[in-house]
Amino acid sequence: MRLPAGLRERVAAVHGSAALPDRLRVYDGWADRYEQDVAALEYRAPHLAAASLAFAFPSPPAGARLLDVACGTGLVARELHRRGFRCVHGVDGSAGMLERARSTGLYRELRRCVLGRDPLPVPAEHYDAVTVVGALGEGQVPSAAVPELLRVTKPGGFLCLTTRSNPSNLRYKAELEEMLERLEREGAWQKVLAQEVEHWERATSEEESTQGTGYISGVVYIYQKCPVSPLEKD
Repeated sequence: MRLPAGLRERVAAVHGSAALPDRLRVYDGWADRYEQDVAALEYRAPHLAAASLAFAFPSPPAGARLLDVACGTGLVARELHRRGFRCVHGVDGSAGMLERARSTGLYRELRRCVLGRDPLPVPAEHYDAVTVVGALGEGQVPSAAVPELLRVTKPGGFLCLTTRSNPSNLRYKAELEEMLERLEREGAWQKVLAQEVEHWERATSEEESTQGTGYISGVVYIYQKCPVSPLEKD
C-alpha cells in the first residue's frame, strides 16, 4: 500500500530541525488528517503503550487519574478507555490537536503545554500514571524534560514512555536511555518493562527501514516512581 501524498513530508517536518513554532504550525495543520495518516503508517505505539501500562497497573484502573502528555488527537486515550481507564487528562502543544482531542469526549481535562519549554500545568504528585507516546524523539520533547514527568507522578505511580529505534532517532534514543538509567541509579524510579518492538510503524524511507522490512522499530518503557523520590527531597 502506498503512503498518502505528502505524508513523508509531514513526518519529516515534525521530526526535523525546524524551529518550534514552525513544528507546532505543522501539527495544527495536520490535525484533521492525522489519524488517517497514522493509520496508513500502521502506527502501533498507542495500542502497545496502553496494553503495557494496563498490564503493569496493580489495581482496577477506573479510579486512577492519568496524564496523557503530547496527547495529539486522542489515540492513546482511546486505547486507555478500552482498558478501563476513565479519568484521563491531556496536554499538547498544538491547539489544532487539542481541538480534535476535545471532540472525542475522552478527556476530563485538556490544557495547552509545550513540554520542554513549559512546566506541566499541574501540581506535584497528582497522577497515578503519566504517558508520553510518540513525542520522545529527535526534534520533539527533549530527554531533559523527563524529570518533569516524574514530578507530577504520585509515589508508586507509573510512567509509560515510548521512542523510535530508526537510524535518524538513535542519537536521541541513546540520550533518553542515559537519562532513564541515571534516574534509576539515583533511586527516583524502577524499571518495570523495556520492550523492543520490530514492527512499530511503516518506514517513510528505505534508509529508515529496519533490515529492509519496510518498518521501523520502537520501544515501550514502563517505570514505577519510588515511594520517596530524591527529586523531591530538596
